[in-house]
Amino acid sequence: MAKFSGMTFSDGTVEFTIHEHIAVLDRYEGKEVPWTREINIVSWNGGQPKIDIRDWSSDHRRMSRGITMTEEQAMKMAAALVERYQERAKQAKMKVQKDYPER
Repeated sequence: MAKFSGMTFSDGTVEFTIHEHIAVLDRYEGKEVPWTREINIVSWNGGQPKIDIRDWSSDHRRMSRGITMTEEQAMKMAAALVERYQERAKQAKMKVQKDYPER
């Protein structure tokens, strides 16, 4: 999903390049334009591209505070979330089996 591949913006203070768009997590109406919470690959002020999660205006010229992480950190986070939700699914399945035992 390289929708924004290579788009570079600068407001005179900070420069950023959106290298790759990964996903939109949420959409909501801002004061002037719709905003989206996104996962992208972004480099800030010429630094190495990193996984970036934050809210963006529809034109991607304004953004909220967010979080950036390396690929390694993102992989650790993904593994931790998979483990957490697999455990929740397992517990939910056990509850269903307890409430409705097989005959």
